[in-house]
Amino acid sequence: MASAYAIGLDFGTNSVRALVADVATGREAGTGVFEYPSGDEGVLLDRDRPDLARQHPGDYVRGVERSIAAALDAAAREDDAFDAARVIGIGVDTTGSTPIPVDREGVPLGLSGRFRDRLEAQAWLWKDHTGHAEAREITDRARAMRPEYLAKCGGAYSSEWFWAKIWHCLRVAPDVFEAAWTWVEHADWIPAMLSGSERPERLKRSICAAGHKAMFHTDWGGYPDEEFLGSLDEALLRVRRTLPDEAFNVSQAAGELTPEWAGRLGLPVGVPVAVGAFDAHLGAVGSGIAPGTLVKIIGTSTCDLMAAPLDENPGDIPGLCGIVPESVLPGHYGMEAGQSAVGDIFNWFVRQIRPDGRGHEALTEEAARLYPGESGLLALDWFNGNRTILADPRLTGMIVGLTLHSTSGEMYRALIEATAFGARRIMERFEAYGAPVERIVNCGGISDKNALVMQIYADVMGRPIMISRSARTCALGAAVSASVAAGASAGGHADFPSAMRAMTGVRSHVFEPDPERRGVYDRLYALYRRLHDAFGAGTETTDGGGVSGGREAPCLFDVMKSLLALRDEVRT
Repeated sequence: MASAYAIGLDFGTNSVRALVADVATGREAGTGVFEYPSGDEGVLLDRDRPDLARQHPGDYVRGVERSIAAALDAAAREDDAFDAARVIGIGVDTTGSTPIPVDREGVPLGLSGRFRDRLEAQAWLWKDHTGHAEAREITDRARAMRPEYLAKCGGAYSSEWFWAKIWHCLRVAPDVFEAAWTWVEHADWIPAMLSGSERPERLKRSICAAGHKAMFHTDWGGYPDEEFLGSLDEALLRVRRTLPDEAFNVSQAAGELTPEWAGRLGLPVGVPVAVGAFDAHLGAVGSGIAPGTLVKIIGTSTCDLMAAPLDENPGDIPGLCGIVPESVLPGHYGMEAGQSAVGDIFNWFVRQIRPDGRGHEALTEEAARLYPGESGLLALDWFNGNRTILADPRLTGMIVGLTLHSTSGEMYRALIEATAFGARRIMERFEAYGAPVERIVNCGGISDKNALVMQIYADVMGRPIMISRSARTCALGAAVSASVAAGASAGGHADFPSAMRAMTGVRSHVFEPDPERRGVYDRLYALYRRLHDAFGAGTETTDGGGVSGGREAPCLFDVMKSLLALRDEVRT
């Protein structure tokens, strides 16, 4: 029988990738990438507002056309028998929370002449932290009025999320806020655009975006109630009244491809477009997530996902970015954690510090020649704040132990190790609250390209590290979603288990932890935990609380000396 294909669209921080996948095997028939042309590698910045990060929605529209065209061309070049008419569905993943202000017709304000050059009218990218004050106020008010809201999102509301960004827009750009009929997550807007359902009353909101970033939960009937939002600002009620009381999972169709978009893309009219989700969540699907599996999507930041059956409620886990029914897999709770910067830290070091003009490859080679502890350096990985478990965007990074003899390779390795220590802290939080990690699967660009980073993660975490078979795991997960939305009768799959068995897998090589290196890392990690708790535990949500007062500052007098002693011991 002729193969059926699904398209996965993966909207990242700097580009969009389209993947054409064979639904029977997961074979990647063709890919296409479109780099966002606006701003700095696709990100609109403001020198005077370092917490700001926006994107132009026009880049998304162009990205759909260009990336799919390139992917279909690649598939046709690879296989003369390929036929775009056998594409049975489209799936979509995006960054998030990346909300977009839209008008009454669902058109982004950033595409209009009036607001084309206004940063506040663009898509508010996931790593925009301008709403940090609003996030703190939301947290404080929820603690007083609706503690159940905080319990479901880890104990603190983040500046990266939906309501903090909207409220900040109201305060700094009231004309943009007033012009917006509502706000739509990037993950919801793309499927709506492709299926002609952009009007807010027709648009289907995803449980992934709504549940993890916008305080949506069936326990209280959907989004936060009007009394709570009105206590923040009465103007927010206008947005709340445009939001539905129902959200959908990625096994469902947001609509069907319109004749206009079918013509623009060269695809069949009416193929289902699946409900969207965040990139990491569909990356977990593309990695074969299952109960007991921790999937780490490692890129500019990381997202850590686990799943638990709906009949095995994991309860509330402080510090996580939400535990949401069916946000990752239908029939399962999705549990999300993560780090606000990983690849971004390494890129910062190369691009801003510019160590002798050397890039990642040369620095990795030097770092690989070092033994754990040999540099005498220890870093904190909070260069873009802490997402989990402290949920505090106002924390910053550091490197301890620098001397006049410290080299760029030593600093680069210390930064890698810091991200691994942060990953271990997240794993320990899952396990401390009854979510055992039996298997770790990593995916994303760094997982695919940097073996040193993966080995350090294995040594620090003390667990074997598997790598997803696909180098385009998020896009593959979106294609899996498309195959299920299309259904078995159309040549797709009846459910996610069958689709994942057919289309996903891991590579044969496994990074095994080295016991001797693990022993050294245990000692370094103990020092990392002291720094972590000393600088961040004042906001650690161990019991759903916030900043603790009256706490005596811990003594860190011996940390530098301990690093030097370990350095000398290792070198000897």
